[in-house]
Amino acid sequence: MSASSRRILRRLAVPATLAVTALALASCAGGSAAADGGDKELTVLLISSHEGASKLLAERYEAETGVKINPVIVPYDEIGNTLALDQQSGANTIDVAAPWYVSIGDLADAGAIQDLTDWVDSDADLKTDDFIPSIYDPYSLVDGRRYGLPFDGDTHVLFYNKEILARNGFTQPPTTWDEYIEQSRTITANESANGVYGNVIFGQKSPLILGASFANRLAGFGGEFVDADGKPVINSPEAIAAAQSLTDALPSAYPTPAETAFGEGNSAWYAGHAAFIENWTDLGVGSETNPDSTVKGEWGVTLLPVGGDNTTSRASLVAGFTWVVAANTQKTDLARDFIAWASSSDVNKELLVADPQTGIDPNRISSLESEAYGTAYPDLQRVNRATLDGALAWPTGKNATQAAEVLTDELAKLVAGEVTAKEALDATQAEWEELLG
Repeated sequence: MSASSRRILRRLAVPATLAVTALALASCAGGSAAADGGDKELTVLLISSHEGASKLLAERYEAETGVKINPVIVPYDEIGNTLALDQQSGANTIDVAAPWYVSIGDLADAGAIQDLTDWVDSDADLKTDDFIPSIYDPYSLVDGRRYGLPFDGDTHVLFYNKEILARNGFTQPPTTWDEYIEQSRTITANESANGVYGNVIFGQKSPLILGASFANRLAGFGGEFVDADGKPVINSPEAIAAAQSLTDALPSAYPTPAETAFGEGNSAWYAGHAAFIENWTDLGVGSETNPDSTVKGEWGVTLLPVGGDNTTSRASLVAGFTWVVAANTQKTDLARDFIAWASSSDVNKELLVADPQTGIDPNRISSLESEAYGTAYPDLQRVNRATLDGALAWPTGKNATQAAEVLTDELAKLVAGEVTAKEALDATQAEWEELLG
């Protein structure tokens, strides 16, 4: 393996042993790119949060086309490295994948995914003007080239427990991060003895967890990760204020924020143990349909709060996943057909309202505005419209994956009380200037 390839694997930051395990699973799936059976099977790499969606997609696609989909499921923080290692090692077991959009620049640089620009530009049936604009380019475009099609829209909003707010004298959810902290403090002071807290903070050290909590506040304070020229501005006054706001929310959070990931946080929410949680809009679907939910009919949802001088709420593209075609698949045409179908409006509409929930958020204007979604979840439709007016996206070019890890490492020090907000982001800025230019 070349030095360049080794750098890519380190950048994607997942242990190789985990990726090898995933490759073994892919081989067992029986749908490798070199497997017998012609164009009758595809092996599709997905994260564990999309396992429900994968079952629906596999069933529907085989029924419609006769093509068998063999899903390979890995944890969300392993998918990029799994795909890169599969392609660079020569195993070539993966045909299609749906990695975190932030990793597409590194995957392209690693030679792990195909440049789809010419196909996308020439196929009018893809209806790319229907993709939500603030999602389409960040999820697919690197240095002017298209590498995928959006799958899961994945924006964060603020959910609140109506009963907890009412018990504590609040008639409306917060519209600013200062109000959020004030209400959280009051609720925790009043009810923590009974196991009820003001908020859930996703604070586990991962870009999609702790990084997401910071990104929500960065959007609210009007900050950016990089400027219009792609230069890092992660230690701007707005970014430092956002990091400080995150720190100020920790004392009223569900215990213990540094160890809280999606599973712990969502469980606390479903059990009615938290007044506020920042989460993907599909949490509203789960609040109504999850068998463990005790908050059915008791939750509300609103846009992310604002902070500082900013008065306009902005969506935060916290996670988000993109359909890509593996570089070395022998089934390029079939892989393209599949991702065209899987990213279509009709499929996205079905995934949005499926029961059990699929964890998928809108990727297209038409699915966001669909009658089925609006009828089933009008409040979710309303807050998801924030993506139509712009959204905060993470950097996606070369070294973006490593940059996200650097930021998360510094934020973890902040959460642990080891550094100040300014120190954390000054250190991040210095490293980002080396990584991103």
